[in-house]
Amino acid sequence: MTDRTMTVTCQTDPSGTTVLTVTGELDYHTAPRLSHALDDTPFGPSTPVVIDLSELTYCDSTGITALVTAYHRAQATGSRLFLSGVRHDLMRVFRTVGLDQVFTFHPTVEDAIDALRS
Repeated sequence: MTDRTMTVTCQTDPSGTTVLTVTGELDYHTAPRLSHALDDTPFGPSTPVVIDLSELTYCDSTGITALVTAYHRAQATGSRLFLSGVRHDLMRVFRTVGLDQVFTFHPTVEDAIDALRS
């Protein structure tokens, strides 16, 4: 955890789903970048959001807090929120803290978008 780089890219899928891709380490130093990206992301009943974590290499409690904040915003606005591509080691952490009971997970962004269509 010496390289404190993290990027967040945002794109809109043709289905209208906003996809945020988080790459690198999500920690105390980088979580504000995700928070700012989420602040700029439209949430609402007709604008679902998928957060792609397939390239996330590390996540501490500050990163988890940013994700939980996104969950609360989605709940408040009636938006559907999915996490995709969560690596096995990170999923273990999410299960340990009970986030597997909070979030809906899909293996890939495509799987998450397909689930929105059903």
